[in-house]
Amino acid sequence: MPDQYTPKTSLVSTFRWMQLARVLDEKLASLYRGSKIVGGVYLGFGQEALSASIGVHLNPGDVFAPLIRDQAGRLAFGEPLIDVLRTFLGSRLGPMRGRDGNIHRGVPANGQLAMISHLGAMVSTVSGVLLADRLLGKTGTVGVSTIGDGGTSTGAFHEGLNMAAVEKLPLVVVIANNQYAYSTPNSQQFHCNNLVDRAAGYGIKGHVADGTDLRSCLSVVGEAIHLARNGDGPQLVVAKLLRLGGHGEHDDASYVDPSLRSQPSGRDCLQVATNLLVEEQLATPDEILAWRAEAIRQVETALYFAQQEPAPDPDTEDWCALSTRSFAEGLTNEPEQETFQSILPSR
Repeated sequence: MPDQYTPKTSLVSTFRWMQLARVLDEKLASLYRGSKIVGGVYLGFGQEALSASIGVHLNPGDVFAPLIRDQAGRLAFGEPLIDVLRTFLGSRLGPMRGRDGNIHRGVPANGQLAMISHLGAMVSTVSGVLLADRLLGKTGTVGVSTIGDGGTSTGAFHEGLNMAAVEKLPLVVVIANNQYAYSTPNSQQFHCNNLVDRAAGYGIKGHVADGTDLRSCLSVVGEAIHLARNGDGPQLVVAKLLRLGGHGEHDDASYVDPSLRSQPSGRDCLQVATNLLVEEQLATPDEILAWRAEAIRQVETALYFAQQEPAPDPDTEDWCALSTRSFAEGLTNEPEQETFQSILPSR
């Protein structure tokens, strides 16, 4: 794979986004078990390397449609940590103003699309945004949509990717093949040897990454985004891995074949990346522990502020649609937000 997509600085910086996402997900799991979060909680354990590799390769003006396990990519693309916890805890100062579920969050004005459904719908959505950009004369941008192996069996996935291929849109579809569509194994979902084989059917380029290996993810995702940005049309990336928990925190994953956990695709990408940094002398074990301590401090500080913020009040608030100007521009000059940012500067 091209070396320009995996400089040493990228390995370290992307690892830190992975680490922050893992710490955040651990906290969300704890809050869920303590009945502090209403609704489902879906975590990205085991998918952080793939997800973070997307976020670090995107630029301002690009579009990202993340899914339920893409916390690492969301953070790397610029989602404020405080907004994550505001959404999960129902704060009305968050981007969704305490409405909808905790996974359907986003700020379209910043290129962060709120998820409609993980079952293929966002492929069509991102394709539509990219086509609109073209009609407006906007160039040099890329749209990324992530999807699971199960979602590739839906009609929306086919329709969105087919349109993108015909229009030669700068779309990158990243498939996290975690080997189960909820509890349905790959063997009962598709018959091709590898999901990347589907790329040929659309006349687009396919790429394969080791979803447990940070260097592989950075290189493959980086190449795909580079090609799409430079006029080579849609790109399909398939990364094999294994989610390290259930479909959500409510699910014990008892249906997962135990033998999968001992295979290379069952490795913990964060531990693999930790070993890589130490072996290549990019960081010491003590430095990595210090980075984790800093991530914990950031998460706890954000949680402290989010827990004190008000919940929605339907009797006094204007519950306007997402498309209105005031909502699209977001909240500004909130005292709580200013205080939080003064204590926790962006990384």
